[in-house]
Amino acid sequence: MKSFFSILISTFLLLISFHSSAQHQEVSDKPAVWKEKNNEKIDSTSILNAFKNGNFSGHFRYFFMSTNNESGLSDYYANALGGGVKFETAKFHNFQFGVSGYYIYDIGSSDFSKKDPVTNLSNRYEVALFDFQNVSSKGNLSRLEELYLKYNYKNSNVTLGKQLLNTSFINLQDGRMRPTEVDGIWIDFNELKKTKINVGYLYGISPRSTMKYFRVGESIGIYPTGVNPDGTKSDYAGNLDSNGIYIVGIQNESIKNLKTLLWNQYAENIFNSALFQMDYKYNLNPNSTLLFGFQTIYQNALNFGGNENPRKTYFEKNGNSQTFGGRLGWQNKKIEITLNYNRITAKGRYLMPREWGRDPFYTFMARERNEGFGDVHAVTTKIQYTNPKKTFKSHLAVGYFDLPDVKNVALNKYGLPSYVQTNADVRYQFQGMLKGFDAQLLYVHKFNAGETNTNKNYILNKTNMSNINFILNFNF
Repeated sequence: MKSFFSILISTFLLLISFHSSAQHQEVSDKPAVWKEKNNEKIDSTSILNAFKNGNFSGHFRYFFMSTNNESGLSDYYANALGGGVKFETAKFHNFQFGVSGYYIYDIGSSDFSKKDPVTNLSNRYEVALFDFQNVSSKGNLSRLEELYLKYNYKNSNVTLGKQLLNTSFINLQDGRMRPTEVDGIWIDFNELKKTKINVGYLYGISPRSTMKYFRVGESIGIYPTGVNPDGTKSDYAGNLDSNGIYIVGIQNESIKNLKTLLWNQYAENIFNSALFQMDYKYNLNPNSTLLFGFQTIYQNALNFGGNENPRKTYFEKNGNSQTFGGRLGWQNKKIEITLNYNRITAKGRYLMPREWGRDPFYTFMARERNEGFGDVHAVTTKIQYTNPKKTFKSHLAVGYFDLPDVKNVALNKYGLPSYVQTNADVRYQFQGMLKGFDAQLLYVHKFNAGETNTNKNYILNKTNMSNINFILNFNF
């Protein structure tokens, strides 16, 4: 079987050949199109010119992370260094070709192959800076990231191949060294006034903290799987069958100050998720605005939820879940303050593979998820300050997350107790001779707010812990 790369290149050359042949037959006596660059004439209709005038970009990152757990439990740290480059051609008859790759080095970290002696549990956060599937690897971890062919039409485009996406359910979740990437076809349609439409079919995913692409079913279960609704260990890793993910997204801003968002994600043979969201801004005066938001998500299983065997399926047969949430806030040019609420009903667990992206909830806070739970009440307050030059941002968030008891396995997939979380995040973009650099400092602390049992399996890397992160990026 031909590799995807061979098929992509063959398709690219075939389209070029067909287009060029037709153009030659119709206007064989018409002179080539020329552009001036550095006082030299360049043939803008040639493939060579498309490559010569393409764009290189790069990203280098240093990441330090450390987790301090409750006394008597293991602490961890990691130092990661990595970099990569991307090349995208100039347009050739509206086509563009892009490719990128990245490498990561472990330059000094804890031994992630050693489990905590008290709980026999593995590291949770720091290992995700490297290869989650090979925790003892310390060498060069490299990954082919993007490899795509794009066709541009007016304000729209169609992209085929390995690419970066940001949707409500599948997104970059760029909180480690590298983001999640996808393989498929994606349509960005922007020809309607104040309306954006996305349609896609995805057949491969490369989750963050992994080094390769996986078929959709294979991508679910690379991260810890928790327990089934009956309390038995989930065994869906490697046992799910799906032909891919079909996605439709519509964003409309026809009404002044109102943004309406609709996403539907159909993971064939596993489950369907539909999101509806409205965000409204009411201008108090030229300098300040009130913020209102509403969001709801409904999910249901498809067929047997991925596997006929209940212990090997992802979404329980006939299972469904529903969430709803809201936001109230105020902002001016420097400050934004919001009060956020989210409710996952007791109808069932809200499920979304953690390998695919982070939670879309208003209450989301970095370093924890509410995925895998039902009967949840979450409340957060967030305050963000941005200086006038937009070179400095500070963000403070405090949240209370009321979860089911850890022994209520039907609604608590990962054994996480209720908790209070505080995040302090500071970011700075350098200017002058250091332009291109930006730095981030993130401090997270989580307090146990529900579990009184002495079982430390519900504490390690979950509550009564702090997590500190320092990230230095250079982009060019």
